[in-house]
Amino acid sequence: MSLFVIGSSNTDLVIYLDHIPKIGETIIGGESKVVFGGKGANQAVASKRAGAGVKFITQLGNDTFGENLKTYFINLDFEENYILTDKNNHSGIAHIFVSKKGENSIAVASGSNGTLTFEKIKPFLNEIAKASLVLIQFEIPLETILSIINFCDQKGVKILVNPAPAIKLPKAVLRKIWMITPNETELELLTGIPVTDEKSVLKAAKIILNQGVEHCIVTLGEKGSVWVNSKQSIRFKVPSQNAIDSTAAGDVFNGYLAYGITKGFSLNKALMLSHAAATISVTIKGAQTSIPELEKVQIFLKQHHISEEIIEI
Repeated sequence: MSLFVIGSSNTDLVIYLDHIPKIGETIIGGESKVVFGGKGANQAVASKRAGAGVKFITQLGNDTFGENLKTYFINLDFEENYILTDKNNHSGIAHIFVSKKGENSIAVASGSNGTLTFEKIKPFLNEIAKASLVLIQFEIPLETILSIINFCDQKGVKILVNPAPAIKLPKAVLRKIWMITPNETELELLTGIPVTDEKSVLKAAKIILNQGVEHCIVTLGEKGSVWVNSKQSIRFKVPSQNAIDSTAAGDVFNGYLAYGITKGFSLNKALMLSHAAATISVTIKGAQTSIPELEKVQIFLKQHHISEEIIEI
């Protein structure tokens, strides 16, 4: 079963600090790293490391960052013809502060990600129409995102939407989405419901379902997730870990989830696998440097318990 991931690629300039600087504050003494990131790339690499046959459509800039990313993607066995270049723009750059608690603060200069138009994706539409699943995020232009969703809806292709960074979507768009994976902040923006506890999570998720989405999976960080569909609601709880960097944990979750879906796993099994991968990732520094291989995830699942419990909608 084929998977397309369409989205952003960035070079992440990461600084690890005692705490994230406040406005006007300068902190000296941190450790720095340059690592590859971008939500699209993170999710594509996560799916690839899980074992998915993934085709990744992205656009790089005309600079050294872009050249290095392209070489890196080719070495990971991503097909070169899906890796586009904008000759008039720089590649995407992200500046990331990470605290000792594993919290992060991120600023992104989109560059070539911001010029990935639907027109540039048109050469691949015949292939996308035959895909088992398309996974997208929101670090490329909204017009492109909406066009992809409309196209997948017209062709009957399942689409998995990770609505990050958060953008409010029209109801007419939501009804075309098969599965959506917001975190609490994104869920609140999508629905207008203040999300403060499990009851409000369920209330907001139900609004998403009423607008036509088949599955809403609300990711809750170290608290796990809540999966809501028309039949039931299930809470997943993950084992506590010593988190040192939460960067890309949500992307790891979505990439592994896409892998599980295209492999034909039950959604319960796919979610278990996704939680295990994301939980491992927060114990390792960096974005794509933190993405585990499938074997490590399977070992984690044997050694740790991820619970699932049916709860009332």
